[in-house]
Amino acid sequence: MIRSSVFAAAALLLAGPALAGPDDFKSGPAIPAFGNVANVPDAERLSKDAVFKIAFDTSVPAEPGKVNRTLESAARFLNMHEAVGIPASNIKLAVVVHGGASADLVAGEGNANAPLIAALLKHRVRIILCGQTAAYRDIKKADLVPGVEMALSAMTAHAQLQQTGYTLNPF
Repeated sequence: MIRSSVFAAAALLLAGPALAGPDDFKSGPAIPAFGNVANVPDAERLSKDAVFKIAFDTSVPAEPGKVNRTLESAARFLNMHEAVGIPASNIKLAVVVHGGASADLVAGEGNANAPLIAALLKHRVRIILCGQTAAYRDIKKADLVPGVEMALSAMTAHAQLQQTGYTLNPF
């Protein structure tokens, strides 16, 4: 009985369509060095007039020598949507950073995030550091990668973004 079930399961797997894997993710048009994306032919089509105003939030720092996952998600969002024809001018993103992730915004050699931050800023993505975190961790604006903003707090930044139509991305 078990033997026939194993064979049946194997047959279904072999007969089914091939699933996408890591090799299906390619660089995107906006920020080719970061935020690889996969083509999703079965996804509902988006209107070329779609407008996105999205805020990301992170307190989780990157692993040493790697980029912050949330910063890369912002790059992925740009790449995905520009790849399907949404104009860059219709995509407004912000990343609010607090807690341990604040270290990912500090300028200096060895910060793997600096090139990604520069690319995001070039694409008009706002990178906003929580001022309360900065005060707690003794981070001054001059310590940050150029172009990173500092808010009174992460809560303040999110409230202001929401008041101007941004929605919070849950990822």
